[in-house]
Amino acid sequence: MMSKIYPRTGDRQTVYLNAVVKDPSIEVGDYTIYNDFVADPLLFERNNVLYHYPVNHERLIIGKFCSIACGAKFLFNCANHTLKSLSTYTFPLFYEEWGLEKSNVAAAWDNKGDIVVGNDVWIGYEAVIMAGVHIGNGAIIAARAVVTKDVPPYTIVGGVPARPIRKRFDEATIQQLESLQWWNWTSQQLRQHLPDIINGNVAGLSV
Repeated sequence: MMSKIYPRTGDRQTVYLNAVVKDPSIEVGDYTIYNDFVADPLLFERNNVLYHYPVNHERLIIGKFCSIACGAKFLFNCANHTLKSLSTYTFPLFYEEWGLEKSNVAAAWDNKGDIVVGNDVWIGYEAVIMAGVHIGNGAIIAARAVVTKDVPPYTIVGGVPARPIRKRFDEATIQQLESLQWWNWTSQQLRQHLPDIINGNVAGLSV
């Protein structure tokens, strides 16, 4: 867990996210950053994690070394009006008005599960990640993309709904990075290998 909130001196727009979130159902790995030049980044839980109500017991899990751009949203299950009904109106949610059982309130929406973001993921400006989506390590989500399906590791996706654009690396390199899991290295190991990481020298990481 990061002990400091702001990674850079004098920059109050960028925060280490796991030093900011308080909700125990939101889990964020070390060094993951969120930048917001419109609102206060300290209000990430209120402004960016939406329809995240305790009744569903759902989680937002974000890995280490992720970069989340301004306005990115995580849209949870209570936003998903059920398609099993003949009506899109959420009658079970307004159980008092319609004389329904309070215990059946969750029938108002389709529960698609947790949102899980891997390590070293870059989520672009105002992208929207929908409930139930899993994003693999090293993936890139383009600005204003709406992600409705799982994203494989090291894949760039964009559009509405988001579709694969291309892989970042060849399959051999992807498999090597997935195996190395450099994001779990100690800070000393990372500092030693930063030139290789920054310069794209995957061979140097296995030394």
